[in-house]
Amino acid sequence: MKSIFTFLVITFLSTTAFAEVSVSEKNALIELNKSTNGGQWNIKWDLNSSVSTWYGVKVVNDKVVAIDLSSNNLSGTLPVVISDLVNLKSLILFQNSITGELPKSIGNMKSLEVLNVSFNKLSGSLFAEVCNATSLKTVELFMNNLSGSIPSEIKNLKKLEVLSLYNNQITGEIPSELFEVKSLRVLQLNSNKITGSLSNDIANLIALENLSLFDNNMNGQVPFDLEKLNNLKEMNISYNNFNGFVSRKLSQKDVLNMTMVNEYGVASALKIEMDKDKAIVSEE
Repeated sequence: MKSIFTFLVITFLSTTAFAEVSVSEKNALIELNKSTNGGQWNIKWDLNSSVSTWYGVKVVNDKVVAIDLSSNNLSGTLPVVISDLVNLKSLILFQNSITGELPKSIGNMKSLEVLNVSFNKLSGSLFAEVCNATSLKTVELFMNNLSGSIPSEIKNLKKLEVLSLYNNQITGEIPSELFEVKSLRVLQLNSNKITGSLSNDIANLIALENLSLFDNNMNGQVPFDLEKLNNLKEMNISYNNFNGFVSRKLSQKDVLNMTMVNEYGVASALKIEMDKDKAIVSEE
């Protein structure tokens, strides 16, 4: 009887020690490994060991809650079944060689708060479906080859604090719906092909601390309402085709002091009127 009891205790402890994530979550991880050429990763997974021992995977209460495989030589594409990681809060795949499009299924990941697939080789558009992942607080997809425009469904991300899409091939105008996301602290859209004017509605982004629209094709008057953004600490909207008047205070906030590009592609500094009552900026 004592031997049986000892056996049962050992069996229970063993089962507890090697508690595993759900089959669907494990299969999703295996598919991620397969589709991104896991055999070539810098730090590889031993698929025969417990998921909790796999590099870059965080497991809490038998649930996969975070993945960080930054700079780990991932290539290939992201699998559609990645959305089976239903408890995932953070997906960080920074600085790899991932190609293809973001799976639309990411929109089904209702627990996801951080999405960082920046510094890869992604192509295609930022799908409206991605904006269905309404818990997202951080979206970092900079340094890729994304194209198309920012979807109006961006307004669904009411918790979004960081939107970093710089150094892509994004076109079109900034959708007015973006200015409904009042939680936004960082908006980095520089070095794209964005056109159109900058709406006065940007004043609605009352939490905004960092605004970067540098090196696009935007035009029209620089909104005076930018001055209403009391939390704005860093701004760079130079190297666009903005024109007209701007206050001296606003010009001083810009990293390059409102240096614009004319119709011939020539950069020219804007001359600032020193009279504080006029605060006029004009092209030299």
